[in-house]
Amino acid sequence: MKVRSALRSVAVLATVAALAACAPPEDDDDNGADGGSGEGTSAASATSAEDFGGMDALVEAAQEEGELNVIALPPDWANYGEIISTFEEKYDIEVNSAQPDAASQDEINAAEQLAGTGRQPDVFDLGQSVALANTDMYAPYQVETWDDIPAEFKDPDGLWVNDYGGFMSVGYDSSKVPDVTSLDDLLGPDFKGKVALNGDPTQAGAAFSGVVMASVANGGSADDIAPGVEYFAELEDAGNFIPVDPTPATIESGQTPVVIDWDYLNAAESAKLDSWKVFVPEEAPIAGYYFQAINADAANPAAARLWQEFLYSDEGQNLWLAGGARPVRAEAMAEAGTIDAELYDALPEVSGEPVIPTNEQTEQMAAYLSENWAKAIG
Repeated sequence: MKVRSALRSVAVLATVAALAACAPPEDDDDNGADGGSGEGTSAASATSAEDFGGMDALVEAAQEEGELNVIALPPDWANYGEIISTFEEKYDIEVNSAQPDAASQDEINAAEQLAGTGRQPDVFDLGQSVALANTDMYAPYQVETWDDIPAEFKDPDGLWVNDYGGFMSVGYDSSKVPDVTSLDDLLGPDFKGKVALNGDPTQAGAAFSGVVMASVANGGSADDIAPGVEYFAELEDAGNFIPVDPTPATIESGQTPVVIDWDYLNAAESAKLDSWKVFVPEEAPIAGYYFQAINADAANPAAARLWQEFLYSDEGQNLWLAGGARPVRAEAMAEAGTIDAELYDALPEVSGEPVIPTNEQTEQMAAYLSENWAKAIG
């Protein structure tokens, strides 16, 4: 089944728990550079473009701020390089991109450590477990295309919204290792010192889902991640697992010839390395979305909201699609005829019954990893 169909059908079955909305900051009657509307709503408390008086007024307020602080957005991740440059050119707003290779937890840490300095991230792009653990840090906001986003992909009050998704996969350099047909292959001697996981699963969403994939492939489930931890302990005991965070540079240099990561990230490497292949295990097709949110302490609150509007516009969604990721509005855009049909039809085939952990399952697995990952891997 196509990625787009698989993600949608599974998500319908997964009930997203409604999270309590944090109270917005008090209204600021100053209508200056904070982007306030004629009704006295400040940019920091605006929950929609209407609070600014419409999109034109939001754009004006964001341009008065002139900057946007983002974090943990590698240029090669879901086409973020083009997304950032397009936003800058379209709105004449400078994007300050910090720590592009940081993990989801690093985003939260930076927001806490830099609070009130003007350098704190204005927006977040987070893996599920970290996103759900920090909802008190988000400002509620609903983009103009809100109604196109299925209810199971968003907090009802706009604290967070899923943005793009994909499937966990194994990317590998076929010139350096044999073809991968199952996760068990990675335990063999041909893979000694060659298998990398994208990040620490207690910190990074991609790595977390990689352990879920290993669990499901080894008799576990979204309710039981223990077999996944045991699998990576076996990889380490065999000398196959390497504690290196993979990047395009480590892949192209041969330092990380096997990478467990999202399919859209691994697929991006295929365009650079002819021998790079991508495998999604039929026995463990783990699907998932990332979470987009606005920092309630944003230094540039109007620009943060304009960024969200851009990401969830047809243009922004198609830019994610160009990076091989499945944008959350894809189905509605396909019906409206506004999606890039060529890119949409080129999404890879995925076999097996897709699995998307629920919020409750994610929280339980995160707690288990927090207690047991370091013990198992060392």
